[in-house]
Amino acid sequence: MTVNRKRFIADWHYPTRIHFGPGRIAELPRVCRSVGMQRPLLVTDAQLAELAFVGESVVQCQRASLSTQVFSRIQSNPLDWNVEQGREVFRQGRHDGIIALGGGSAMDAGKAIALLSHQPAGLWEYSGRWHTISRNTIAPVVAVPTTSGTGSEVGRAAVITDTRTNVKSIILHPNLMPAAVVADPELTVGLSPRLTAATGMDALAHCLEAYCADFFHPMSDGIAMEGIRYVQRWLPVAVQDGSRMTARAHMMAAATLGAVAFQKGLGAIHALSHPLGAVYNTHHGLANAVLMPYVMEYNRPAIEEKLQRLSRVLGLEPYGFGAVLDWIIELRAAVGIPHTLREAGIPDTDLASLARMASQDPCAEENPVPVEYETLLSLYRHAYRGG
Repeated sequence: MTVNRKRFIADWHYPTRIHFGPGRIAELPRVCRSVGMQRPLLVTDAQLAELAFVGESVVQCQRASLSTQVFSRIQSNPLDWNVEQGREVFRQGRHDGIIALGGGSAMDAGKAIALLSHQPAGLWEYSGRWHTISRNTIAPVVAVPTTSGTGSEVGRAAVITDTRTNVKSIILHPNLMPAAVVADPELTVGLSPRLTAATGMDALAHCLEAYCADFFHPMSDGIAMEGIRYVQRWLPVAVQDGSRMTARAHMMAAATLGAVAFQKGLGAIHALSHPLGAVYNTHHGLANAVLMPYVMEYNRPAIEEKLQRLSRVLGLEPYGFGAVLDWIIELRAAVGIPHTLREAGIPDTDLASLARMASQDPCAEENPVPVEYETLLSLYRHAYRGG
């Protein structure tokens, strides 16, 4: 089926400047120049660094007289030493900005490198006081997402694992928001069905938890519902046929919508998911997807009315909490997400320590129903056994 590519080309200015549409990766040099870069450091992961379009992007930047170097020592669920190494490369190359290209890991690492680029101390010496870092010392970031899940391209945070404690920590600064985004859905066409499913469920988790968070934020609620609607319609299509540009464009938009929406808050899905990434390097979207229905059941007393409204938006009958839960379970099965942590390869030997980590995660405080250590341990056990 022929798709009018121009239909999806648009420039948005909320919450930052976003150049959206197929083929817009060609505009990367111009976008970098527009935010003042002359010597960008392109931060990505090792696998992406080998792909042709990354090399072509570097060549195009260099042809535009942008002295561009690649830093790819980034792993999934990035570690603090990835950031520290990136900062040294940034300084040695006398770079003046970051191109953060990849999934959430590369974009989070790129933003953290930008934050530290001109700071004298190590990453964790600013823990709890990120706001004290002057905005004038943070290098500008151009974000280029290559998956449709995290939405890190429009976020003010970076999630980095502290290797001293093996805990994922959220680094937050208002000026971590990228100065510009190049959101080209063609870059996601080669994503495998497995990663398409996991990243798409990550976008769903962001939208759903934001919508269910117990804070008054009607703008986020509307954005979250539209993101969920996109996932409902287009994630199965993208998994089944990754070449469908309509599906890829809508899923990239859904990821952006999810990250904008969760400025309202998240919850226990993310609190439980973060330790799995830190300890087992589990893909964040996969962990969110497995945990989602178990947390929904626990939160039911607080979110039932909201999910009844959501079921109407999604056209799920009979309207109500059960219809949304059944749809999510069916969606997970359709796109190949395992039903339990055991099926996802998580052992049950560390559930108690994982629950302690989850209880200290800031997302736990945002859950619409209060959670403590015992509650979180019970949720891990339930998600391990299934039900």
